[in-house]
Amino acid sequence: MKPDEIESASMKIIASEMSPWLGAPEELPIVKRVIHTTADFDFAENIRFSNGAVRLVRCALKKGATIVTDTNMAAAGINKAACGRFNVEVVCRMADPDVRREAELRGTTRAAVSMEAAVKATPDAVFAVGNAPTALLRLCELIDEGKARPALVIGVPVGFVNVVESKERLMRTEVPYITALGRKGGSPIASTIINALLYGIE
Repeated sequence: MKPDEIESASMKIIASEMSPWLGAPEELPIVKRVIHTTADFDFAENIRFSNGAVRLVRCALKKGATIVTDTNMAAAGINKAACGRFNVEVVCRMADPDVRREAELRGTTRAAVSMEAAVKATPDAVFAVGNAPTALLRLCELIDEGKARPALVIGVPVGFVNVVESKERLMRTEVPYITALGRKGGSPIASTIINALLYGIE
């Protein structure tokens, strides 16, 4: 089978096995993409979208909004050809020397400081956090302080410490979001959601 035939067959299996989707129709392809990436149907129950999030972020991406990630892995997984259609830049500041020095000086994580640096440069970016709950928590603080005005926050960190709490904190903010309840997530999930959003832009 050719790659597109395999993907088509996979999507048919997903559609036949997942429970009926009760959310907005434009959300379903994103959920199916995440299941396709993970083979985990729990995401059909765990993913949460703020009202109108998909429509709002696609409008921002069409206008060339910057995408900020918390890991180079997530940045690498975002389809650059799809970004190129709308002059969208993908940025990860984790490896910036200034971020490393500041984190060491303050005794905090590079992930948290990378969000501060990104907010200073692009406060209205699309933020995709797939690994570090400290990045998501710091971003939420910057939102509450009025320093960040994200077009969307994808908050899907994975793990055990502060993961659930960071996602719950995100859902209490006043910005559009997509998150996955519980401990599951990861950089591949973050990039998959971004790609699904990009692919659906008409």
